[in-house]
Amino acid sequence: MAIDRRAAHPRVMRQKVRIVRFSGMSLTEGVEEHTIEGVQVNIYCPAKTVADCFKYRNKIGLDVALEALRDVLHNRRCSIDELWKYAKICRVTKTIRPYMEAIV
Repeated sequence: MAIDRRAAHPRVMRQKVRIVRFSGMSLTEGVEEHTIEGVQVNIYCPAKTVADCFKYRNKIGLDVALEALRDVLHNRRCSIDELWKYAKICRVTKTIRPYMEAIV
């Protein structure tokens, strides 16, 4: 779950949730509103999610980030330009570039 860096830590009921703190454009860019069971939920777009996977690759594993990259490009859920835009926002362009070149 992504929250503002100044926000209070949410009280989580039963599920184990990892909280990450974003600020500025990292928090606000790429947010899409979806309705799930009648509730409005903010979810990041696929390109932003892949950029975040590379940003937190040491916590979730590089294999997860690479699989996410392969999946969005193979299923055409986002364009390379869109992915590059969010990589710049998340400051992972140097990290993601070799993998994008190898896959594309």
